[in-house]
Amino acid sequence: MADMTQQDALSLIKRGADELLLESDLLHKFALGRPLRIKAGFDPTAPDLHLGHTVLLNKMRQFQDLGHLALFSDW
Repeated sequence: MADMTQQDALSLIKRGADELLLESDLLHKFALGRPLRIKAGFDPTAPDLHLGHTVLLNKMRQFQDLGHLALFSDW
């Protein structure tokens, strides 16, 4: 979030999202100035992995671009 304000970062995260729960909590965490750990889990053996999952992958990339840590697991 080096060149972005907290509101700019929030706007980026909200773009393309249907709903953001606890927006005030996210802004508070941004204000702490520490990188967030964003986690996503995928079952690589699931028969229903599809291109729709790229939406989540793109959102994770946005968090990375803001300086946060994106973690993936195969649970």
